[in-house]
Amino acid sequence: MSDETPAAAPVEAAAVQEAVSACPITPDFLPENMRKHVDQKAPVPLRMMAAKALVPLSPPDMLGALFMLMYDAEEKIRETAGKTASTLPDRIAASGFRDEGVQGVVLGWYLEVYAQNDAYAEMLILNASTPDTAVAAIAPHCSQKIAELIGQNQLRLLRYEGIIPALALNPIAQGALIDGVCDFAVRNGLDLPAVPQMLAAKIRLFGPQAAAAPVDAGPTADEIIAEFGVGAEGEIPTDSEKAQKQAEAEQKLADEKKLTLTQKIARMSISQKIKLATKGNKEVRGMLIRDANKLVAVATIRSPRITDQEVMAQALNKGAHQDVLNIIYTHREWTRKYPVRLALVKNPKVPAQVLMRFLNTLAEADVKALAKDKNVSGAIQLMAKKMIQRKNEPKKG
Repeated sequence: MSDETPAAAPVEAAAVQEAVSACPITPDFLPENMRKHVDQKAPVPLRMMAAKALVPLSPPDMLGALFMLMYDAEEKIRETAGKTASTLPDRIAASGFRDEGVQGVVLGWYLEVYAQNDAYAEMLILNASTPDTAVAAIAPHCSQKIAELIGQNQLRLLRYEGIIPALALNPIAQGALIDGVCDFAVRNGLDLPAVPQMLAAKIRLFGPQAAAAPVDAGPTADEIIAEFGVGAEGEIPTDSEKAQKQAEAEQKLADEKKLTLTQKIARMSISQKIKLATKGNKEVRGMLIRDANKLVAVATIRSPRITDQEVMAQALNKGAHQDVLNIIYTHREWTRKYPVRLALVKNPKVPAQVLMRFLNTLAEADVKALAKDKNVSGAIQLMAKKMIQRKNEPKKG
């Protein structure tokens, strides 16, 4: 008996380590006192409580916890978590599936689970944090209603080339839908020669002679990144001292490069601009966020690499695209930050009902400053003055 005991412990430890390594997310999203329910080292009963959705977590956190438990070392916990995740009550699913703060890999997994539930699939597809790859994965076998929803999401279609070929394989998607999607894609510079419907769209739009000719999309995102070194932060070395020396020694060359970069971006197709907005660095995002096409601007603010500084700049920007501002003021994580709310209140393009909601969260000193600020709209000044008056009114009784 004593000979067998030492051998059993390493196997169990290895299984635990394998489970931890396999899970693509960490428990950091959970409140600290709740992380024990997904901790592989915690007692099984604690993890089983979470697997049965018996712990007090918000809907978004519950989605993440159940996802993590699908990688648990205990088979029984994995089975229970899977059953719970596939039969969520509406109060959890409807709220959690709409929340953009849920990690993309989690939303993508739930989209696969609920691909045949039109109501929930719609919520997940409309959630901007759901990965394009997950949408492409369900496109060949989703319902006609969901196929139409996928086909209407122009940003996803142009941002990820895998969606249209997948949608074209769907046997119940209407031909008119696929034709419309392909026409849109061709007009915006997307070239998918392996998709017969795309070839038909080229001929339909540009004549038979276009069948053998590639779409003239201008420079591609990858070509721009390779030529100008404007790839995503972290992919290219960024030594500050070296950059400073280069800036001092090559200022004129840098200015010329920027002009050329601007000219080349102007020649890009919409689809390639969207790819560049997703892959590029802060320099190109600064150019693309101002693009006349709202899809490009939206792709830029939706970039997974967008920084708080860039969000703040757009919140303050009175010339920002309305769609960009809409995304900012409806984004839960960004509007948790006080400076962003204050910036949005000062922006006249933000709707009055949104302004009022944020105005009510501001410090008294900032409200007083807004009441006197000639650079904000008269409506904001008036609302701020009324708030101050109400606060200074003597209490009755």
